[in-house]
Amino acid sequence: MVVKKPKIVIIGAGMAGLTAANKLYTSTASKDLFELIVVEGGTRIGGRINTSEFGGDKIEMGATWIHGIGNSPIHKIAQQIHSLHSDQPWECMDGNNSNDESLTTISEGGFNLQPSIVDPVSKLFKYLMEYSQGKLTKETAKGEEVLSYYNMAVKAASSNFASKKNLSIGSFLRQGLDAYFESLKDEEEEVKGYGDWNKKLLEEAVFAMYENTERTYTSAGDLECLDYEAESEYRMFPGEEITIAKGYLSIIEYIASVLPPGLIQLGKKVKKIEWQSQKKSYDDNCFRPVKLHFCDGSIMYADHVIVTVSLGILKASISHHDDDDDKGMLFSPNLPSFKVEAISRLGFGVVNKLFMQLSTQKTTNLDDENSEGLFPFLQMVFHSPQNETKDKKIPWWMRKTATLFPIYNNSSVLLSWFAGEEALALESLKDEEIINGVTSTVSSFLPQNEVKFDKVLKSQWGTDPLFLGSYSYVQVGSSGEDLDTMAEPLPMMKDNSNFSYPLQILFAGEATHRTHYSTTHGAYFSGLREANRLLQHYHCVGIFNN
Repeated sequence: MVVKKPKIVIIGAGMAGLTAANKLYTSTASKDLFELIVVEGGTRIGGRINTSEFGGDKIEMGATWIHGIGNSPIHKIAQQIHSLHSDQPWECMDGNNSNDESLTTISEGGFNLQPSIVDPVSKLFKYLMEYSQGKLTKETAKGEEVLSYYNMAVKAASSNFASKKNLSIGSFLRQGLDAYFESLKDEEEEVKGYGDWNKKLLEEAVFAMYENTERTYTSAGDLECLDYEAESEYRMFPGEEITIAKGYLSIIEYIASVLPPGLIQLGKKVKKIEWQSQKKSYDDNCFRPVKLHFCDGSIMYADHVIVTVSLGILKASISHHDDDDDKGMLFSPNLPSFKVEAISRLGFGVVNKLFMQLSTQKTTNLDDENSEGLFPFLQMVFHSPQNETKDKKIPWWMRKTATLFPIYNNSSVLLSWFAGEEALALESLKDEEIINGVTSTVSSFLPQNEVKFDKVLKSQWGTDPLFLGSYSYVQVGSSGEDLDTMAEPLPMMKDNSNFSYPLQILFAGEATHRTHYSTTHGAYFSGLREANRLLQHYHCVGIFNN
């Protein structure tokens, strides 16, 4: 009798899925052990990594950063394949650092804000976030100034809250801003030269600008939804954050390069996953417990399926049960309650990028009339939507956008980030509406500049049926434990003895990593984790400890 090889199907050819496939295929003991297939619903590999070109420059429609170069597996791969340098211009995000002196902070109406207004609020926001992340403590708060910000953070964390349970980052930040204003109540509030702005309004608006930047970092459309306690569990690698000169896709292509032709099947969107939730015995040696139904009508059987779809797709899978609905992926039987509850509680937001190409017509830099062809690294400070003095020509979807800047020094391609409602709104706007809205905004902030745009390019992660959003966050009411629950295989490990077929469905992807969720390296680690889970199950060598 010929014993069948275990068949492993990986759903999704993004970072997690391809890393798992790479590990399973290259492990010495497993090359001839498994039948391995990667199925991808789209027409390309990469998932939420999508390197493209715009205006002659290399850009990232999705994942952009290596979040810290110290010990990052993504940085190590990029170094190994020489992807960190390129002769072609790329989206290197010059000036996208809150401490960068090249940043120009301007308020609505065209008022260039002085450091005396911006810097204290910038430090306040920075130290509040560091406190929430566990980086700023009484021991690390050295110096009178830092200690004063530390005390504001302590007050913010305890004000009006019996405990930190269900405290949001948004509430914490606003309590911190209140503590800051309380500390200034006896100081002179007048400022001159800013039109109808007063000092407090300016400081509140600068603070809101940093909040809007934080929304794009976390994908939480509203920081009131972002859990405070979980913030201290999130981990960053040390060192600078950089982009990849030859594009993030070069990392993906390298990981996939070891896989033989035909192992990755594109255009295979999964419609339903049937699995065995109860113990059954089968005499048929060819039986495989998982049955995959595809939107093209085909069927595939597997012993193990590694699901690497986005949390957005998993949320859609638990919100409907219509077999004719191609927008989601169904499980039959339904996922167990512990898995459904974790999927429901965790947050999954929308972040989109808008690229604008400046017209070839020369534009004049704000600060130097002799400097042509430049656009500043612009931080935008808006009036609140309720303020009657706001510029009514600026559309609502621009008012929560913090920055607009060239993707590198002197580039004609500008970039702005959007999160939440305005990110979704952007997806439905026509190019002409976007150009008019951005032009009106620039006119208010740089009234002496005549800026024209030739074309635009935007990401559309929220309505993309293969993703339904951008990346995950820990929502108020959720916790890091839900991220651990996301990673639990089905049947659960502790129940495997009760099943003839353990580890039928495994889960990987950034939303399954407790400390590195929302990142490409979190997805990478999760792919290794699930590959190693199967290698260990079959007593193979090469267990990776992350």
